[in-house]
This record gives sequence, C-alpha cells and structure tokens, in this order.
Amino acid sequence: MAKYLFVFYGGGMPETQAAQARVLKQWGTWYGKLGQAVVDMGNPFSGAVNKIKADGTVSKGPIGQRASGYTIVDAGSLDAATKMAKGCPILKSGGQIAVYETLSMM
Repeated sequence: MAKYLFVFYGGGMPETQAAQARVLKQWGTWYGKLGQAVVDMGNPFSGAVNKIKADGTVSKGPIGQRASGYTIVDAGSLDAATKMAKGCPILKSGGQIAVYETLSMM
C-alpha cells in the first residue's frame, strides 16, 4: 500500500451553527467510512502562507491556488485513493481535491 495525500481547495463552512454541525457530521461519517485507511485526518489551513523561490526570496501567498486543507490515506492505487476522495464532503460545498501519490524513500 502507498500513502496518498488529498489536498483540498475551496469549500468552506456555513454560517449557522446548525449547518456547521451538519457539515462536521458529514466529515465524521466520511472519515468513518475510510476507517483504517486514514493515516492522518489532517486539518484545514489557516490561510497564512509564504512561498520561497529558488533564489531564497520569500513572499506572501500561495504558489497557484491556495489549498484549504489536507488528509493522508493508505490505498492500493491512485484509482482506489481517488475513489475514496470522491466521498469527501468538501465536494458538496464547491471545493475540489487533488490526489497525490507519495513515494516511499525508505
């Protein structure tokens, strides 16, 4: 099994507490379905981000579109990990997910 990184883009939390509770429940249900495949549930990103260029200069902001969070899972293939990601609640709020296969260096 390889590890796959889900990088979330966009999405967001509703304004009311009741709607937020529904969204959090959806996330809990999704993580429950993934079960033991979840290596790291991840976290949302705060929005504070710096980029560093090859010459060492640092500036504020993302490289490309700002990511909004991440999750790491174990899966047998990129297709299997992508299938897992399709159930993510962020997609219901207009977000997107990039699924990256990681390579073991050990």
